[in-house]
Amino acid sequence: MGFFEILLLISCSFLEIVHGYYLPGSFPHKYDVGDRLTVKVNSLTSIDTEIPYGYYTLPFCRPIEGIKDSAENIGELLMGDRIENSPYRFKMFKNETQIVLCKSNPLTADEFKTLKERIDEMYQVNLNLDNLPAIRYTKKDEYFLRWTGYPVGIKVKDVYYVFNHLKFTVLVHKYEHNNVVGVIGTGDGAELITHGNETNNEGYMVVGFEVQPCSVNHDISLLKYAQPYSKYPKEIKCDPLSVAMAVKEGRYVTYSYEVSFVLSDIKWPSRWDAYLKMEGAKVHWFSILNSLMVITFLAGVVLVIFLRTIRRDLARYEELDEAQNQMNEELSGWKLVVADVFRAPNHPALLCVMVADGCRILGMAVATIFFAAIGFMSPASRGALISGMLMFYLLLGVLAGYVAVWLQRTLDAGNPRRWFSAASRVACFFPGISFLILTILNSLLWASQSTGAIPFTTFIVLILLWFCISVPLTLIGGFAATKARYLEYPVRTNQIPREIPTPRFPSWLLVLGAGTLPFGTLFIELFFIMSSIWLGRVYYVFGFLLVVLILLVMVCAEVSLVLTYMHLCVEDWKWWWKSFFASGSVALYIFLYSINYLVFDLKSLSGPVSAILYLGYCLFMVLAIMLATGAVGFLTSLFFVHRLFSSVKID
Repeated sequence: MGFFEILLLISCSFLEIVHGYYLPGSFPHKYDVGDRLTVKVNSLTSIDTEIPYGYYTLPFCRPIEGIKDSAENIGELLMGDRIENSPYRFKMFKNETQIVLCKSNPLTADEFKTLKERIDEMYQVNLNLDNLPAIRYTKKDEYFLRWTGYPVGIKVKDVYYVFNHLKFTVLVHKYEHNNVVGVIGTGDGAELITHGNETNNEGYMVVGFEVQPCSVNHDISLLKYAQPYSKYPKEIKCDPLSVAMAVKEGRYVTYSYEVSFVLSDIKWPSRWDAYLKMEGAKVHWFSILNSLMVITFLAGVVLVIFLRTIRRDLARYEELDEAQNQMNEELSGWKLVVADVFRAPNHPALLCVMVADGCRILGMAVATIFFAAIGFMSPASRGALISGMLMFYLLLGVLAGYVAVWLQRTLDAGNPRRWFSAASRVACFFPGISFLILTILNSLLWASQSTGAIPFTTFIVLILLWFCISVPLTLIGGFAATKARYLEYPVRTNQIPREIPTPRFPSWLLVLGAGTLPFGTLFIELFFIMSSIWLGRVYYVFGFLLVVLILLVMVCAEVSLVLTYMHLCVEDWKWWWKSFFASGSVALYIFLYSINYLVFDLKSLSGPVSAILYLGYCLFMVLAIMLATGAVGFLTSLFFVHRLFSSVKID
């Protein structure tokens, strides 16, 4: 079986895994007829501003029992999710219509202004039922479009209308007994599932949650004595194509809803399929796979040609005697730098830190994507992806400390005395930059009173995790490296450095150009990732992403290796930093792509705060990618150069 057949098999296997998210350790929640269903609200979101706000920042109806926060993990807090209870009351399989939710107080000037701003900025209301987001269907040109949530309101001819009547449709499926006892891991609460031999067959599972918003002008005279959850005395006609509830300062807004339950053939493991469907998805998948195959083939050809060149050079040096060797020095200039190739680079401490942090980030990415591909971090588990990334980053501090001290000892010819400073620097370098960026962006979100701002208590938790877990693990890894075997140089280095010939063109052009091939392996997948982050789409093809990551590592290693060999052939022995940035330069193209995405795909992004947030998060992402890809290129070149000069006879 060839490489491409294996690649196709792996991709198809991961696609089967992610199809129908049945999470390991999770079970469906059974509801009996008449059981209360809990509807929860999330932050208001908009792709126009990317600044989330709390649901109750607008004059919506509030729960009688008061607003209560749901249990949230650190990933949800970092993503800006704020899950709270709502006033909506459903009972399993009990259809209800014309339910009056509440009548608001007269809108104040500030409330009316805020409401207008949220409508202008196209904010969406997000609801959850049994961990499923509310989904809305609209028809356009004979196609049905899917949206999560519904808009706060709409502006028509300078008049603002609010959607104050919601028509809910809950899709349910009869509970399937599997003769198991378990605990729900991803629902809104941990509920004990009864044994499968019970006789009650009327239990149901929620497999879909749809909402249709309407703007209805209720008759105030009919609401004089209306109480919450009472019946509106008149039929409410929910027409999504017309609007009637205009909002004005000092005017009341009455909210109402209706709910209907529909039996569905959708099974519980497949209930997320409606959120994960993409028009033309198969075309996208085959396009991605085709691109990966082509790029892998090209990288393989480059590698084969390169290995044949090295083998020919080594064979020539084995056959030629000393006189012939001197006459043919110009054929392979890399041997001329034998006494300088292992000369210490500029800023060696910084290089050690960046390579070590890059290894840590790469390890975190591989572990996170792998567990996401097998279903442990699906969209059904809010915040699980961010929480997993944070956990793996903390634990891999051992790896970062080990690599930093190992590389420091290699550059210092085995001297272990500076291991503590090397481990300390790597423990503070990338986390320090991350906290600086997050603090600046968080200040903007705090000033905007957005739920996207990380709470102060969460900031304290992150700092404690940094200094109480990450730093000690990094120091442990660094101490372990003092006992490990470092990489001994096969040749001696002269005291006087060899003069580097003037190149025909600047070497940095080659270094920057080298990033185009790694960028080609991921730019298609990058579009889907950016759409998931900034356009609210659900990303779920982690199997493909894992394959892309593996190929990216391969291409980065090959590109850096080839470029290092080219520099050595022209007697340029300053290969250390160039090998790092040869593969790390892919981050430059990703940042340029991010700007292109901002200009052409996020054209509606409004306000300088939104643009700064976007560019700040992109800078954070690009820095992490540069460190990870640069570490791959540098370590590949280091072992290659060591092997190359260990294999040739030196007189």
